[in-house]
Amino acid sequence: MNNDSINIAIDIGNSSIKVGLFQNNLLSEDWTFQSLSEVTDLVKKKQPNHIIACSVAGNEQILAKALPTYKIFILHASTPIPFENHYKTKNTLGVDRIAALAGAECINKGKNNLVIDIGSCITYDFLDDKSLYHGGSISPGIDLRFKSMNDYTKKLPLISKYDSVDLIGQTTEEAMISGVLNGITAEMDGIISRYQSKWPDLEVIMCGRAANSFESKLKATIFASPKLVLIGLNRILEYNEKS
Repeated sequence: MNNDSINIAIDIGNSSIKVGLFQNNLLSEDWTFQSLSEVTDLVKKKQPNHIIACSVAGNEQILAKALPTYKIFILHASTPIPFENHYKTKNTLGVDRIAALAGAECINKGKNNLVIDIGSCITYDFLDDKSLYHGGSISPGIDLRFKSMNDYTKKLPLISKYDSVDLIGQTTEEAMISGVLNGITAEMDGIISRYQSKWPDLEVIMCGRAANSFESKLKATIFASPKLVLIGLNRILEYNEKS
């Protein structure tokens, strides 16, 4: 890819669409949208040289149809990637996880990385210092935990707005928020600690919309990188354009 290339990376998530503009492979601007029409308007305005897109919902083809004059590189589980994938069921590995790992490989190559992505689900993925991906774990995200308590009980309300809360909740709503947020913090601390017992030099990279909320609450030193998936998408695009 030449030095004056302009790339656009598009991450279509469950609740929003994140878009990053890269100039000379450096992220210069980023946006969060709620509709694909906003994305297509931006692409037509910026006139990029290359576009890469991924979608956890599998609707990236709609974007391609809306932009017929552009060749859009769509990330799939079978796409060539800049790290070695040791996942046993490669075709089931989510494209958002792949992109986040590629982002870790880009910004933290040569280190043992635990990538934590806080979205609809919370994913933990381990990429070692030789750029080998070993696998990880998946647990329910914040909203999913609140929704499940409301779905599977008769009296617990659906919590949609929440902030930091004390350990001891003094109302049902506070108790639910405490259970979810403090529970996730304890879960993360425990998982990070178990990885650190095997890899003492472990670096923890956190991304996703709630990354900044948990960064200061954890015992371990965390590097929050909310744009990690976009950086990884651009890294995968660069890797395939050079191949």
